[in-house]
Amino acid sequence: MLRYLLNRLALIIPVILGVSLIIFLIMAAIPGDPARIMLGEAASADAVAALRSELGLDQPLLIRYGQFLIQLAHGDLGTSITQRAPVLDLVLSRLPATLELTVFAMLIGTCLGVIAGIISATKQYSLLDYTAMGVSIIGVSMPVFWLGMMLILLFSVELGWLPVSGRGPGVIASIPALLSGDPAPIILGLKHILLPSLTLGTGLAALIARMTRSSMLEVIRQDFIKTARAKGLPSRLVIFKHALRNALIPVITALGLQFGALLGGAVLTESIFAWPGLGRLAVDSIYARDFPLVQGVVLVITLGVVLVNLMVDLIYTFIDPRIRYN
Repeated sequence: MLRYLLNRLALIIPVILGVSLIIFLIMAAIPGDPARIMLGEAASADAVAALRSELGLDQPLLIRYGQFLIQLAHGDLGTSITQRAPVLDLVLSRLPATLELTVFAMLIGTCLGVIAGIISATKQYSLLDYTAMGVSIIGVSMPVFWLGMMLILLFSVELGWLPVSGRGPGVIASIPALLSGDPAPIILGLKHILLPSLTLGTGLAALIARMTRSSMLEVIRQDFIKTARAKGLPSRLVIFKHALRNALIPVITALGLQFGALLGGAVLTESIFAWPGLGRLAVDSIYARDFPLVQGVVLVITLGVVLVNLMVDLIYTFIDPRIRYN
């Protein structure tokens, strides 16, 4: 297991290098001069050239990429062109908001999806089965930006139950206040995160529901499930202890793969709800042609996806003891 873990961690290095090169080339191909954008259209050519020299944009692309790799080896992601601050500090300041949104979206999507999938599998071809699968098809088909706006219109504009935008105090940051006896901050944080996480997690819930249903249907037809029922075990025990555990491996695989999709979907969700996370930071930096900041955001997201996939592989061994990594 340790050898497998070290090999997987070592593979992160070429992945990060490959992603950084691709993003570097893509950002270099995008039309627009960051120096001109910063100074405005009325700036003189000499002022733009001076700023380009100051920012290192007049250097050949290969030299700029080499300098970036040297900085990256020292744990430095460079300096933001527009904000004139270290990229790592800017990314880390936005990372908690994105992680909080992603975790809540995964919780909502997983809980709703697994429950719907179990009901559909145990009540196959019933009205509940058709209803759950029909709703899941609708959930997969709805665009994130449309669903977000509809939820805002319903729960914020019409009913006035939830805030339109913003993060609030943050749920995780409000836990100490809750422990000290003040529930107001965490309630406010939950109100702010509910609509964005529901918007982001709906598609995941639909996918997990269909995945859970198909996996459960395959497992409950196995001989060991028939044996468990023949022994007189309660139906609830057979479903949740024996069938569900063996059906979770493909579901967990889908969750690991969908983590990256949630981070990508967070770009739209954070823009709709003015959520101060990495997605909104990436959009703003792309508009400003802030190459170092865009690359820093993408690298951090890539690292998160790789680590989550590694975590998923390790979770397999706890769910199914027969799985071993040599």
